[in-house]
Parts: sequence; structure tokens; C-alpha cells
Amino acid sequence: MSFSMPSPLIGLDAALAALRAAGEPTRLRVLALLAEGELTVSDLTEILGQSQPRISRHLKLLVDADVVERRREGAWAFFGLAGPGEKSSAIRTALSRLDPSDPALTRDRQRLGEVRAAHQAAAAGYFSANADRWEGVRSLHVAESAVESAILDALGDARIEQALDLGTGTGRMLELISPRVGFAIGVDSNRDMLALARANLARAGVLNAQVRQGDIFSPPAPAGAFDLVIVHQVLHFLDDGARAIREAARALRPGGRLLIVDFAPHGIEALREEHAHRRLGFSHETMAAWIAAAGLDPALSRDLPPPDGAPDKLTVSLWMARDPRVATDVVPSPSSLEVA
Repeated sequence: MSFSMPSPLIGLDAALAALRAAGEPTRLRVLALLAEGELTVSDLTEILGQSQPRISRHLKLLVDADVVERRREGAWAFFGLAGPGEKSSAIRTALSRLDPSDPALTRDRQRLGEVRAAHQAAAAGYFSANADRWEGVRSLHVAESAVESAILDALGDARIEQALDLGTGTGRMLELISPRVGFAIGVDSNRDMLALARANLARAGVLNAQVRQGDIFSPPAPAGAFDLVIVHQVLHFLDDGARAIREAARALRPGGRLLIVDFAPHGIEALREEHAHRRLGFSHETMAAWIAAAGLDPALSRDLPPPDGAPDKLTVSLWMARDPRVATDVVPSPSSLEVA
């Protein structure tokens, strides 16, 4: 196993508490599985071949010990390793030393693969049923590869410790930035999209990102905790884009950056009825006003017009803004990312 999470020094009390929580065979196997991605009680029951009450008891102990996080999505609950903190660092360090050829761990990984295959089949079914929604819009603008290249150029090479993707959708932004980030959270209100994002992240082997159900106007994420917040192709679905920008700004650390990707103004009215777009793009003036109202400084604006320049096609725009507050030598505790 390998992790891209930072490895700070761990206090004795935190290390002891984490290791006590993990000090039982089933709980250690559960932690090893959750290191590969979020799972439900039903998933773990199927993988480990144990009763649901037994698995639930183990999970409760791990949650109470602050080494596992529980996130409810409707009638379901997802479990994953806790975000950055001393206890989670101790657990991840211990898991990294496990022998991957151990027979029990090997069987667990095989069963995990089977469960993930079922999840991916379900996600693929959802995507197939909704493919026209994405492909119909993608055909109107520059290739996604060009947009993603522009995003990476805008972010630069500096490492990003904590990132938040609001309206994560398929989880593609989390996958794209995963090599440059320590830990990332994706938020979306749609459970089907979250299932698709989880399947995509698992297939891509992304271990340093998690997704959570939540409202973009009240995201389940702490204020002032993120070096980067992304709002990618979300604002045109919203009635109040300015409010979404203010919430995104609230999540930034001093000096943190907000990246917005959306469409320039256009007149394709069919997108309202066929794709539920509320807004037909945003001008640089509108975005500049929203950024200023959120207390941020503009840092970048860039347009990516369609390759043929046709008036009935879409221009993709990127905007970068920065929190003007000066970061001090006092760094917020990584445990501030742990959300119940």
C-alpha cells in the first residue's frame, strides 16, 4: 500500500489511541479495506463474510476512536479513514507496513475487487442512461483534454495540501488533481453522481480523495481549511451563483485559491430545457463582481473558444481568485478537516 498523505510526527497519546483501536484482527482488516476507499456496512459484510451487527460494532469503535469517519447519504452510510490528523497518520503508517501477500489481506482485496466491479457496473449503467446529458454539451465546446490542460496550467506545480471540489459530479477534478494534492474532498448533492465518482476514483486508484453528500450552499467542510477550492461546471445550474462563490471563499485558508470553470455568455436556449441550465454563461464582469463581493482578489481569467469559432458553440472560461489574507507561521491543525 502507498499513500500520498503527508506523514507528520505523531504524539505518543495519539499513537497509542490509534493502535489500540486497530488492535483486533477484524478491525485491522476493516482499516486496510477503508484505506482503499469508502465502503458501506453491506460492502464490508460481503467482503469479510461476517454479520452486519458484528461489522457495525467494529465500525462504531473505530469511529469513536476518531480513526474512521461515518458519512450518511440518505438511508446509506459510508465509512472511510479519517482525514489528516495524528491518529489517522498513525493508522496509515501502520497500514503501510502490512505485508500485502498476507493470505487474509489477499482474500479481502479479491473480494473488494468483486464488490467494486459490481459498483462500477451500476455506475456505468447510470452513466449510460445519462450519457446524452454530458455528450450533448461536450460536443459544443473545446475538447475536455484542452480544458483540463488549462486547469493544470492555472494551478501550476506548487503542491496543494488540502483541496475541496464543490459539485464534484463524476469526480473527474479529484482524479485530475490527485497527483498534486495531499488530501481532497468532493461534495455533491446527487447520490447517483457520488456513486459514479466513487467508482471512478476506485478505478483510477485515487486514495487521497473522498466524496461526501452535501449542498454547495452549505458544504460539509470546515471554514478556512483549504488551499484550493474548485467549482467546475456547476454555476450554470444554480439560481444564485454569487452565493456559491461566497461559500467557496469561506472554505479558503489565507492565501488560498478558488478556481472556477464555466461557460462564457452564449445564446443556446435549448440548454435550459434539455440540460437544466439556469444561466447561459457568465461574463468576466459578472464573475469579477462576484469574486470581489466574496472578498477575493482576481488572479487569472482565460477563455477557451471552440476550435471552429462557430457562434452556436460554447466558450469555456476559467477564473482564478485568491484569498488576500496573509498566511502566518501558524498553520491550522490538519485535524480541522475531520468532519463528523
